[in-house]
Amino acid sequence: MALTPSGIRRIASGLRRTYQNLGPQRGLITAAFVLVVLFVAAASVQAIRFATGVLTGLPGRVELQQMTRMAQATTIFDRAGEPVFSLSKEQRIEVRIDDVSPHVLQALIAVEDQRFYTHQGYDPWRLVAAMWANLRAGRAAQGASTITQQLARQWFLTPDKTLRRKLREIVLANRIEQLFTKREILELYLNKVYFGDGLYGIEAAARGYFGRRASELTVSQAALLAGLVQSPSAYAPTVNLRRAIARRNIVLQAMLDTGAIDRHEHAQARAETVALNDGLRREEPWGRYFKEQVRRELVSRFGMEQVYEGGLRVYTTIDPAMQQQAEAAVKETLDLLEERRRKERGRRRDAAGPEEEPLEAALVAIDPATGEVRAMVGGRDFEQSRFNRAMQARRQPGSAFKPLVYAAALESGYTPASLLDGLNDPVLTPEGEWVPEDEHLEASTMTIRTALRTSSNRAAVRMLQAVGIGRTVDYAERMGLGPVPSVPSLALGSGEVTLLSLASSYVPFANGGVARAPLFITRVEDRDGRVLFEAPRMGNRVVSEQTAFLMSTMLADVVNGGTAYRVRQMGFRLPAAGKTGTTNDYQDAWFVGYTPNLLTGVWVGFDRPRPILRNGYAGDVAVPLWARFMAAATKGDKPRWYSPPPGLTALRVCRVSGQLATPGCDHVPVLDAEGQVEERAYSYTEYFVRGSEPSGYCQLHEQRFAFGEATNLPDGARTVAVGAPAARPPDARSGKAGDDRPEEGKKAAREEPKKKKGFWGRLFGIFKGDDGKKDDEKEKDDSNKKKRDQKKKPDEKTKQEEKNEQAGEEEQAGEQEETSRETGDDTDEVGRSRAAGMMR
Repeated sequence: MALTPSGIRRIASGLRRTYQNLGPQRGLITAAFVLVVLFVAAASVQAIRFATGVLTGLPGRVELQQMTRMAQATTIFDRAGEPVFSLSKEQRIEVRIDDVSPHVLQALIAVEDQRFYTHQGYDPWRLVAAMWANLRAGRAAQGASTITQQLARQWFLTPDKTLRRKLREIVLANRIEQLFTKREILELYLNKVYFGDGLYGIEAAARGYFGRRASELTVSQAALLAGLVQSPSAYAPTVNLRRAIARRNIVLQAMLDTGAIDRHEHAQARAETVALNDGLRREEPWGRYFKEQVRRELVSRFGMEQVYEGGLRVYTTIDPAMQQQAEAAVKETLDLLEERRRKERGRRRDAAGPEEEPLEAALVAIDPATGEVRAMVGGRDFEQSRFNRAMQARRQPGSAFKPLVYAAALESGYTPASLLDGLNDPVLTPEGEWVPEDEHLEASTMTIRTALRTSSNRAAVRMLQAVGIGRTVDYAERMGLGPVPSVPSLALGSGEVTLLSLASSYVPFANGGVARAPLFITRVEDRDGRVLFEAPRMGNRVVSEQTAFLMSTMLADVVNGGTAYRVRQMGFRLPAAGKTGTTNDYQDAWFVGYTPNLLTGVWVGFDRPRPILRNGYAGDVAVPLWARFMAAATKGDKPRWYSPPPGLTALRVCRVSGQLATPGCDHVPVLDAEGQVEERAYSYTEYFVRGSEPSGYCQLHEQRFAFGEATNLPDGARTVAVGAPAARPPDARSGKAGDDRPEEGKKAAREEPKKKKGFWGRLFGIFKGDDGKKDDEKEKDDSNKKKRDQKKKPDEKTKQEEKNEQAGEEEQAGEQEETSRETGDDTDEVGRSRAAGMMR
């Protein structure tokens, strides 16, 4: 019956009469009624407060949309575009759902949320079932969170098991379902969820556990990863493989029950062996110095937060195979040198105890055409020392600086055949007269080509005087070496440089005169593929193409028959060029060498300078490291050398005089190692920039013919209008030694009484002077006295024999280049075969 105003009045009247008829009980009932009203009111207030607390502070639509912007690892790619390193606060690699194996989706839904596609963020049936299970167990034994609820909790809430947090989770899950599609929710979840062992997201987990992409996971692997979500720390296979497999089998059973897989697939997946393979972090044992340099550059350019959380995609220049070859070569070389040091200490009576620090080495390999750094080693062990000796250590380069002096000379108009004379004349310095020590040749005159091949200190100082210190410093800076001191001893490498800057300064020689800044990063993209940085590719011409070619031919002499002859002795056969450097007391050993495809610089020494080895020249310490690496890094490369650029002319010249050769230059009598007279050819083909050719013919060998006098001029010889400038040293100041020979070696050379078979004598079988190395002091002053007497009273015959003897050494050292220069191709098989025989 419908209530009317009159009906309500009748009910109220009846209640009043009943209340009045109660008598003494009326007070008790009134009190009870008041209490009920107060309780309901209080409960309502608390309910309102509770509800307000649940809803207050929850993220709105804008905040929920930011779920797609999660912290993501920066991925570092190699030169081929393959990922090799990562930088992150959380080890995460974001991936689209289309790039995830369907097995992962099936496994995850089967074990975590079977009604995912039908609910609106929470599953009422699952909530009721969980509450009943928890009541029976007397504790929170079973959870009821859907995938959407888990996503809400991981993103915005704490893991506390309270009613308030659970209600907030349900409300948020419902909002997420309204804002995103089911596929978007799954994608967010797969990229956000933690899989244990520091791995966040399915892509990082797939690579970190199985060494494959998420799209490549098998049924068994997908089930194992899906099983980790419930308790990643407990089920991680790297923590407890047996427990992880048991959990995987539960997931496989759930997949079978839901029809995701059939019985055959279920049995096959259960039988599959779990093979762990950390493909995400396994590369970390190599390339750490390279990775650290990339990290430093990124942080400097983009800031710490974006680098570690922004998901950058960084494309670098590293060649993984070459990097590992570099580290292997460094390790092998250091092991061999340490063994030699142990044997040397064992022979010494004053052998020292255990060393406080190990011998170190550094290596950097650059593509000279682009400046891209292919490999870098900054020390023997990154974990023991993160100090990068390739980029941070500044040391004196010794004779490795000399090519920059001669490059400046060629740019000033000199030629490889220009004569440097008066080399025994002292140089005036503020401290008095100074004649730099030389260990290879004692001749007072030599060509620039010979001076560089033999690493003559006297010639380098004289050349610096002739060219000018300021001009040389300018060229050194432009070629990539950086600032160097403007002092006379600069010719001997007295300035301090890094290995990377020294190697970079040789790039113009290997790249047709164009300098390239060393490059580690080529491009950086954000997570959406937008390009944030792209490295400039412009080179800078610093010397002419002709100068670069001439320097390469002269530096090839150093490798084929000079101080770096061990390159050939160790079996490296590709055409190559380079220069060694040894500092005082054998404290630093350098070698920078290159082929047309690859330029590599190496350094060996101690962090706190001290002698590496007794007689530890770079040719014996640094060159083997270079040869080991280059043999591996260039394996399969075809022999290739530089073609003469336009503007050059080739002429036959005499090795001794530097003038146009006559027939007599091909029939010069010299003494061999046994003291027998033999005839040798002293002419070779030299390249000249047009206009700088020698104008005269050799007068030293005009009348020296084996079979009568010459009636015709040699082929190719001709008179030109403009001659080469003479290298006449002006009055110049010079500082003290950055001599290529260490002080100990100089002292030993002064005290050593008798000449021994020298560097060039050992190399070519010619008995020629002191090679400057420190041998045991076996003999006394007789030979030195004779030598001093001969220097006091030299006659023309003595001078001529000295020149002939010097030229004999040069002739054999240039035997390979002779054939190659005449054809313009240093890869000539005959020339290489001769060089190989000569090295042996």
